[in-house]
Amino acid sequence: MKLNTIDMNNLGLTEEFIQEAKSYKDLFIGRVTSQYKNLYKVMTENGEMTAEVSGKFHYRVKDFSEYPAVGDFVMVDRTDDSQGNGIIHCTLARRSVFVRKSAGSKEDIQVVAANIDTVFICMSLNNDFNLRRLERYLAIAWDSGAIPVIVLTKSDLCKDLETKLNEVAAIALGVEVLVTTSTSDEGYQSLNRFLSNGKTIAFIGSSGVGKSTLINCLLGQEVLDTNGIRNDDKGRHTTTRRELIILPNRGVVIDTPGMRELGVIRADLSKSFSDIDELAASCRFNDCTHKNEPNCAVQQAIKDGRLPAERLESYWKLKKESKYEGLNSKMIEKEKISEMFSGMGGMKNARKYIKEQGRKKRR
Repeated sequence: MKLNTIDMNNLGLTEEFIQEAKSYKDLFIGRVTSQYKNLYKVMTENGEMTAEVSGKFHYRVKDFSEYPAVGDFVMVDRTDDSQGNGIIHCTLARRSVFVRKSAGSKEDIQVVAANIDTVFICMSLNNDFNLRRLERYLAIAWDSGAIPVIVLTKSDLCKDLETKLNEVAAIALGVEVLVTTSTSDEGYQSLNRFLSNGKTIAFIGSSGVGKSTLINCLLGQEVLDTNGIRNDDKGRHTTTRRELIILPNRGVVIDTPGMRELGVIRADLSKSFSDIDELAASCRFNDCTHKNEPNCAVQQAIKDGRLPAERLESYWKLKKESKYEGLNSKMIEKEKISEMFSGMGGMKNARKYIKEQGRKKRR
């Protein structure tokens, strides 16, 4: 088979991954495109092949989230499966990862997509419209390391578009909002400027909001199965598992199944609730919980109508779920950094790492 039939750079392979891969002799780099039970589809320079993890990999894994996920770059023992399934020996370090708590589980973390540059948070402008759910998506997306973009779908079904846009703008602080419809050729063009060689975009959202339909529009052909709107104005569930799809010379997109539950493991509340953080700076007490303390700027904003009470309730709920209850924004960031670098010597090495990264950026 002819080598270099797949443009690995367009697939998202960066110099950072290439350098890391050099430490694994006699292995080849590939990217996970889909998974079904214990089998994976991995794209290498020679095309897509079926692969499974090695026995040693199984033995090393301590947590379900450490197994390969769609979007991961992995090291495999071959570049095609003409001689049998490939064997995945390790996963390269993730640059970003969108995770959620596994449905019905208190412990397991489910990796939705790895090594993504942009998260398209898709929400339809019909009965799926839910601001509280959108806040959850944004909190997880900001924490993933990727850039969130809100994609409002099925605008042709919305009778009060301006009202809904204003409601979204009030909670989507610092996030771009796109309005789309699949009923016209112009209805999805705004997505195209986020596509480029080597970039990875994950489509995240509830069942039936039109994720697969939008991807088909970008591809210019019906690659993914879709179903129409049901009588109750909700979309039918179509995507059954995560799948990475290549757009020639325009990077890759990851289609994900609809999520009925979005359990929070980690969240970036400082970005997703920056309005509350800004108000909190004017509270009388630095550790104000915004509940019963005197001179609370957040409670005052609610009384004045500048902040919806539901938004503060959502903030408290996400804080509790992500185990940050009782911590202010600075304490949360310290906690996240300590957890991130726990295996590297904690905060001391974290500060050293951050300084080194800062020097690299200034060069």
